[in-house]
Amino acid sequence: MEIINQKSVQRIDNQLLALTHASQLLTYVTGFGGLIVPLVIWLTSKDDVFGMDEHGRSIINFQLTMLLMLAISVPAILLFGLGLLGFLFVGAIGFILPIVNAVKAANGEAPSTFATIKFI
Repeated sequence: MEIINQKSVQRIDNQLLALTHASQLLTYVTGFGGLIVPLVIWLTSKDDVFGMDEHGRSIINFQLTMLLMLAISVPAILLFGLGLLGFLFVGAIGFILPIVNAVKAANGEAPSTFATIKFI
């Protein structure tokens, strides 16, 4: 009997990495797809695509950080309207950073973790 050791070979797919980052923008269309779609893509292809685990963790950490900032901004509205600044920050960073990271992923670079709390 012969035992064959089959190691999984990871492929380089920068387009899928860029698409995963760009799928975060679904939040602006559906309201919730920006967390679910990248999570599904990450979980299904983290072992097959080189760099997907790093980029997927970055995306999930970023989305959880944005949700936390939104949750903090809601009661902060009562404190002299500081929550409105929080909403503006989350809206701007939540739109710009996925685009920047999609371009970085397409070029094969590591994702930016600006304003991100590391949960996972």
